Amino acid sequence: MRSTPLLTEAQSLDGCTVHVRFEDGTMADIDLSYLLDYGGVFEPLRDPAHFAQFHADAEAGTIVWPNDADIAPETLYAHAQQRATATA
Repeated sequence: MRSTPLLTEAQSLDGCTVHVRFEDGTMADIDLSYLLDYGGVFEPLRDPAHFAQFHADAEAGTIVWPNDADIAPETLYAHAQQRATATA
């Protein structure tokens, strides 16, 4: 059984901020700039044009970039819950 709601929408905002919505109604604007510190598969995300090329992947339940970089669905949802709670 799935414990993390599916991601239903993801939109690029300014810089490294992403608007996300999950099937349970959780919505938030999340700053993902911390990913740029990881290097490796996240290194291309330093280019704003590349960063903005992510898409919501229904199968993976998270956002995915063209180079197959992604965020664990649980991590993305936890960030959204924190941000949604902080702004509610």
